[in-house]
Amino acid sequence: MRHGVKESRLGRTASHRKATMMALSTALIQHKRITTTLPKAKALRQHVESIINRAKADTMHNRREAFRNLQDKEAVKELFGDVAEKISGRNGGYTRVIRLGVRKGDAAEMAMIELVDYNDVRPDGASAAKKKTRRSRRGKAASKQENPSTEA
Repeated sequence: MRHGVKESRLGRTASHRKATMMALSTALIQHKRITTTLPKAKALRQHVESIINRAKADTMHNRREAFRNLQDKEAVKELFGDVAEKISGRNGGYTRVIRLGVRKGDAAEMAMIELVDYNDVRPDGASAAKKKTRRSRRGKAASKQENPSTEA
């Protein structure tokens, strides 16, 4: 039974999974938007949100804990500098996962994960909700009748 098991294993050993999450979270903090498979994006969201939440309070302990999870000095500087400034007013939900469809080679579901406060535009692959309008047939018929009479 899986009682209390939150973490997705991703078909990797514990050390490989830890290294994958480290690399993905470092790339996300540095580039603000990355494309990966959907299961990795969902696992990364849980992993990186706790790291980003530590950046709200700039203490030595929080910096060391972030470095323990990132293993990259430049990423920690970026996290506690620019990223912490943008997320200071937000109470969670620092990342957004957008599904992109399937990869051509192996039909793996792809997704883009991004930091919410940086990228407000949707990618070309994601479907945006179209604005619905109500139109009547009477309006079309009336406009067709008016146009020939005005031209003549």
